[in-house]
Amino acid sequence: MTIRVVLADDQAMVRGGFRLILEAEDDVEVVGEASDGERAIAVTRKLQPDVVLMDVQMPKMDGLEANRQLGRGPGVRSRIIILTTFEQDDYVFEALRAGASGFLLKNARPEDLMHAGRVVAAGDALLAPSVTRRVIEDYSRQPVRPRDTASIERLTEREQEVLRLLATGMSNAELAAHLFLGEGTIKTHISHLLAKLGLRDRVQAVVFAYENGLVERRT
Repeated sequence: MTIRVVLADDQAMVRGGFRLILEAEDDVEVVGEASDGERAIAVTRKLQPDVVLMDVQMPKMDGLEANRQLGRGPGVRSRIIILTTFEQDDYVFEALRAGASGFLLKNARPEDLMHAGRVVAAGDALLAPSVTRRVIEDYSRQPVRPRDTASIERLTEREQEVLRLLATGMSNAELAAHLFLGEGTIKTHISHLLAKLGLRDRVQAVVFAYENGLVERRT
């Protein structure tokens, strides 16, 4: 399968560098570019790429708002990786709440960029470990909101258990070892709970778990 990518960054040299890295791979094709947020939305809706690499700071409309509008719009299945030079919490949390599937710093290694693209294109989500820890810590400090009881009750007891453990940062292999289940079974449980909750990936599942108080919060 060829992974079709759109590059959205206001710096032509950055887009050119990403293009060189990505198109050196046999399974990746850069199908479009955009230099501002408005253009990124138009190009993504027209070309329907598998992955959009979206810069945060762009003219006309920043990448976070473009991400938010693409997430709300009908018929867009492209998955978005937020790229930035700034490891700031407000960027991370706003991007995740808006439906981004990954968050990567621009100083990441070329192989990290390729890995992120492949992971997200395959339907999973990707965050740098430091970002994942900070997401968990941030939600640990926030007041518990009223539970979405109706959604939670759609889950079986096992699915709720998987969701709680997933929100602590466990990988599929760690979940399987902890619950004495096969990794295939874990993947099935995660797929089912995402579908029942109307969530796109495990990052949104982590957000849901913390917002609904399913995870014991640190004091």
